[in-house]
Amino acid sequence: MNRLVLGIFLACLIIVMMFFSYNKNPSSQGNFAQKRESMVQDQIIRRGITDPRVLAALRRVERHEFVPAEARDIAYADHPLSIGYEQTISQPYIVAYMTQAAQLGGEEKVLEIGTGSGYQAAVLAEIVKEVYTVEIVEPLAQSARERVKQLGYKNIFVKHGDGYRGWKEHAPFDVIIVTAAPDEVPEELVRQLKVGGRMVIPLGSVYQELYVIRKTDTGMEKQSLLPVRFVPMVGEGKE
Repeated sequence: MNRLVLGIFLACLIIVMMFFSYNKNPSSQGNFAQKRESMVQDQIIRRGITDPRVLAALRRVERHEFVPAEARDIAYADHPLSIGYEQTISQPYIVAYMTQAAQLGGEEKVLEIGTGSGYQAAVLAEIVKEVYTVEIVEPLAQSARERVKQLGYKNIFVKHGDGYRGWKEHAPFDVIIVTAAPDEVPEELVRQLKVGGRMVIPLGSVYQELYVIRKTDTGMEKQSLLPVRFVPMVGEGKE
């Protein structure tokens, strides 16, 4: 009887080991790593992204962990993907472009508006000291908080709240990245940006343009970068 129990135990142990081995073998994780490298080479480097910190972050962050299960096979495709609640995870190139435009040195405290699934926050967290990210859709904020914790990020802090209000308790920020499009630059976010800091933000409704804004002692310097298409930024009664 003891031998039978032992045999069943060993058989179960073997099955468990095979399961975890499968999740780590070249047909799963290795395949994603290959897709991630192809993404960096074909979508990012070929389009002119050169910042070594940004490229290294994109190679490290497992994008397939930030999309719905049914979309994992196309997680590294060259387009945005739905994450539910009428929200998307941005195209990999746009994530890379915005991150490079922020001109990160490595020691910054960054505010992100529009957490989504947490992918942009994770890319930033690979580079900077701290990332504070605000998401207005509560289920997305909760799932992103759990996801980044499970993935081991200790420098990402997620808040459910109105992005137009920023995160005043942790201001001022060296950099602010906005991943949804308001019609105008939110004044509260400007107040929470350090003098000398940068804000990367899409602006507009029907036609949108991505800008980098630098805060100076006398105001703001605004530079247009490229046409983009983001989901509208909502909050403060905006529809």
